[in-house]
Amino acid sequence: MLQHQLKKIPELLAPAGSPETFLAAVNAGADAVYLSGKQFGARKFAPNFSEREIEEAVVYAHTRGVKVYVTVNTLIHDRELADVMNYLVHLYEAGVDAVLVQDTGVAELAHEIIPDLALHASTQLTIHNEEGVRWAQSLGFSRVVLARELPLSEIKSIAQKTADTVVGLEIFAHGALCYSYSGQCLLSSVIGGRSGNRGMCAQPCRKKYSLVTAKIDRYGRPCDLQDVPVPGPYLLSPKDLCTYQDIFRLVNAPIVSLKIEGRMKSAEYVSIVVSSYRRALDAAARGAFDPEETSTRDLFLAFNRGFTRGHLFGDIKGKLMGRDRPDNRGLFIGTVSRYDRKRETVTIFPDQPIEIQPGDGLLFSHPKNPEEAWGFSLNTRSSVTPEGIEIAVPGKVENGSLAFLTASVDLASRSRQIIQHPDQGLRHPVPVDVDAQVTPEGLLTLSGTINPPGKEPVAVKMIDGLQLEPARTSPLRKELLAAQLEKTGETPFRITRLTLEYNDTFFAPIREINRLRRAFFTLAEEKLVAAYLPLPEKVDTAKEHLNKYRTCHHHQTVKPSRRVFKIVLYVDRLESIEAGACAGAGIICFEPPGVNTRENEQDPANISVEEAIRTALEICKNHNARLVWKLPRITRQTGIAEIRSLLPHLYSAGLRGCMVENQGTALAVIDTVPEITLLGSFGLNVFNAGTVRTLERLPFEMLLLSPELSAGEIGLLVRSVRSQAREPELAVFVQGNLEVMVSEDCLLSVSNICKKGSCGETRFYGIQDETGHLLPVRTDTACRGHIFNAAETCLVDAVPAFMKMGIDDIIIDARGRTPAYVQEIMRIYLESVALATRATSSSDSRYTLLRDRIKEIALGGITSGHYTRGLKE
Repeated sequence: MLQHQLKKIPELLAPAGSPETFLAAVNAGADAVYLSGKQFGARKFAPNFSEREIEEAVVYAHTRGVKVYVTVNTLIHDRELADVMNYLVHLYEAGVDAVLVQDTGVAELAHEIIPDLALHASTQLTIHNEEGVRWAQSLGFSRVVLARELPLSEIKSIAQKTADTVVGLEIFAHGALCYSYSGQCLLSSVIGGRSGNRGMCAQPCRKKYSLVTAKIDRYGRPCDLQDVPVPGPYLLSPKDLCTYQDIFRLVNAPIVSLKIEGRMKSAEYVSIVVSSYRRALDAAARGAFDPEETSTRDLFLAFNRGFTRGHLFGDIKGKLMGRDRPDNRGLFIGTVSRYDRKRETVTIFPDQPIEIQPGDGLLFSHPKNPEEAWGFSLNTRSSVTPEGIEIAVPGKVENGSLAFLTASVDLASRSRQIIQHPDQGLRHPVPVDVDAQVTPEGLLTLSGTINPPGKEPVAVKMIDGLQLEPARTSPLRKELLAAQLEKTGETPFRITRLTLEYNDTFFAPIREINRLRRAFFTLAEEKLVAAYLPLPEKVDTAKEHLNKYRTCHHHQTVKPSRRVFKIVLYVDRLESIEAGACAGAGIICFEPPGVNTRENEQDPANISVEEAIRTALEICKNHNARLVWKLPRITRQTGIAEIRSLLPHLYSAGLRGCMVENQGTALAVIDTVPEITLLGSFGLNVFNAGTVRTLERLPFEMLLLSPELSAGEIGLLVRSVRSQAREPELAVFVQGNLEVMVSEDCLLSVSNICKKGSCGETRFYGIQDETGHLLPVRTDTACRGHIFNAAETCLVDAVPAFMKMGIDDIIIDARGRTPAYVQEIMRIYLESVALATRATSSSDSRYTLLRDRIKEIALGGITSGHYTRGLKE
């Protein structure tokens, strides 16, 4: 097989949620497999792997030239850091090829303790711009899994601009999509305490929601809700990604790895999907890829919620979203043309030639209401008539219903064949050159060189040989000896070159030659596995670093904070800046509207970002308040270019601070105006002291801690940070509807209300779940959707505790609210700070009164969030 020699193609990276699916992935032709241990992986509900099973998987994969990446891609608490580092040292010693990481604190510690351990930046880091890739390089990452929202053109641009970093770019090519930017979703967390950042996502995006709108009252709350007609109830449910048809374009893109999603999927699914992409990539390597109808049908049958080519190839709105149904759709086979009630049969007019067998799964979808779908497993044979395919059914089927094949006996059989008896056309055996020599005394010796993909050649030399006897009548011919030595059988190798020195004068039984050959390949496997392992002295050094870290970690000298406790206000309206400054806000973070956001472009309020910030600077100057430009959470390359263009002018006008939500934006800001001050918000996922230390290098003046931390976890983080030489201000989110999702999808686009200017500030929009919870929805100037928690976080009575534990700043998010709300909420929190300054206990009844006042103006009621209850673990 010469596919890889013809054209360099990306690595095919397959998922494995269990040892069974791991075997399926390797035997189906994966170049690499990603899996998780029992802890610290983002798919906690998959079976996953014990440490022993990981070791066994690594050996099995490496003998076949397949790489193993382990996901350690959850956010990590301070109390867990030492255990995570111990786990990473174990993975390093076991020879894993890389570890996928989301937590930046974990990444920096890993780079310090185990510098030779390859790190891949998980897609949950939401890296979506050139600067983000450069930041990842500075942290020691050798590969970045880019956000799934990027089009291929943008990926190519990022690759070109970061070619000097030698950081490989990995993308998802097939499987389920998240509605929200990965790592920027807290919906499951706020609804039921099951955090996606901790591997426990409950997939609320696959539930029903209705879209509603309303007028707003003086505090920005909805009045008289009205339903907005939408084409389907599953507003947040994307289709599944499938790029099979576009393999040629992906092969020609600057991408090092194509990733298949699916650690919660079955071995059957993994074997079929991986083998389909394996054949496609190998054909593309030969320059002969032509999408096969059989493979396309297999992919539909394996699992799909409807397929989309994703943002990669420009699919948006209806092409991306499957709002009618959130479940597996199977393969569409035709439309029901007739239901015979007496005979209890249906006739399906087929969309394509297809054979339906007993044991296959069928599903019928109602022609007017796709939700009314039902299915069964066929236990009788179908028959072909002039009208179509006739099938016995156990219930009534409406004429015009759509028929789908959801399970296939034939597909299951082929899947078992792949797993149990892999096709040599799928696997890429490891190349080996063999040198055989028969000495004048008749000693047959074997040596050779293994050439594993992506690694240095590995020498193999047997110490023992086979003593041949002088031939009496029929000597062993050289051709026959060569033919026996070239056999590789069930080994993972293929001989690319055999040299044989032999003079045709000796004899040996064939069984002895075969025994020698088998011993050679056994030794080759041992040598190959050993080649993936780190040197023992490097493992010892990593363990020494780990012990040193543990010692320092448990003997911290904590310094008290002597800073002035401050209230930081988030707003998105100029009127709210005025209200906040007058009410006494010292720091105002302004997220301005973009250019031409209103329907009437002649509206005097319709001003540019630069004009809005200049006006805001004047307002703050008049009230002795400090203005910070709050930059968007998602800043693609066009957004970065705008920031770089505006920032020097705004700095000259008096702007001295920017608040950012991703590391790429932070790098762009500092690179453009090095003197400016950085503040960090929600998107940075500050979950532990290690992350704080990592972000100090940029440097940040203030960092907002993750809203998923409990009171005890915040206290531990603060104590850990205060033990460090340098320390930024630490802030907590205390008030407002927490932003739980940011998506490239604009929810308002599903109805006719999404017209220029119609989604402005004068109306409320939201989505309502089946329990009646109403989540506010806002759309930004890039038409991205932002979804917020149904209830307002309210920690007004925790202010004394925050002061005591050493928190420097508290955050009030008043975006989307009115000046009246801003004024009242500022008054309440200033009273709370005043009470706390006088050492008033949080149990004081006056805090209860403050909470009651907040309830009167809150949107959706109030909650203490994870501060009191923590996350479910």
